Amino acid sequence: MSEGSDFEEDAGEEEETPTETGKLPENPLVQQMIPECLNLLCKIGNGLAHAYVRLDAHERDLTDVELLKKFIHVRYVDLSGNLLEDISSLNHLTHLLTLKADKNNLKSAKLDSLPYLQIMNLSGNQITSTEGVEHPLLEQLNLNSNHITAVSGLNPKHLTNLTTLELRGNKLTTTAGIYLPNLRNLYLAGNGLKQVEDLDKLENLMILHLRDNQIDKLDGFSENMKKLQYINLRANNITDLKEAKKLVALPMLRALVLNDNPCLEEDGYRMEVLIILRKLERLDKDEYTDEERVEAEDLYEQRRQDAMVAADDEVNDDD
Repeated sequence: MSEGSDFEEDAGEEEETPTETGKLPENPLVQQMIPECLNLLCKIGNGLAHAYVRLDAHERDLTDVELLKKFIHVRYVDLSGNLLEDISSLNHLTHLLTLKADKNNLKSAKLDSLPYLQIMNLSGNQITSTEGVEHPLLEQLNLNSNHITAVSGLNPKHLTNLTTLELRGNKLTTTAGIYLPNLRNLYLAGNGLKQVEDLDKLENLMILHLRDNQIDKLDGFSENMKKLQYINLRANNITDLKEAKKLVALPMLRALVLNDNPCLEEDGYRMEVLIILRKLERLDKDEYTDEERVEAEDLYEQRRQDAMVAADDEVNDDD
């Protein structure tokens, strides 16, 4: 069943449909389904016992997985493509390593702190907040395609291992609230962002995706973002190429995407960007050639000398 869809009523048929209050017919995970879902037999504990550690129950239209609290040795869970509103039973799975619960009806990302959880995918739900994510070994968090309006509660003391955060397709209007010291990859495409702010503490950030937003100024970048190599700003509202000068502060910036911005209409767009950002290796997916680099250096030097001459002339005129 597709994300967020309701049961369709076929004329003339008396199939189960949601009640007048919108509640879906109950379809819990039951014991009879378990043999079909469990696999990957592994040693547990002291190595003398064995248990199945992977549970795959995706796309079964499940509304309840309370039964999972009994399977405390499970390490890998796939519940994607169901109708779940609550997965709190997973709090009992303290050996959990990966969780896929995308394309459900979850309204919250909150779970108890799971000591070994490394990958969590909750994309395509109805989650409105980033509160309640406190898993100490979490490395990848996917909250794409939810209803999140602001980032809050991502405590850097609890999320020291988080390197990838995905928040594409939400309702964010600000980048504030993301202070995760070891974050390397940040995906914020398809929101309502108008500016970059409060990201300058992300010293280890390497990839920043800001495609399909409403950004028109490139303030908010600083030399403190010393590892940032790739920025995608495609389909924003940048009209003036001079905004690229604000990216000079980024010592490792090597790739920039500005496709589908108004500034592409400026004459010599590609060369002008390279003159501003002379360490750039790729613009809009196309690498700069050696010939373009030579031309950019020549133009930069010529303009620098022209500016010096103009400044000297101005001083002489004043005399």
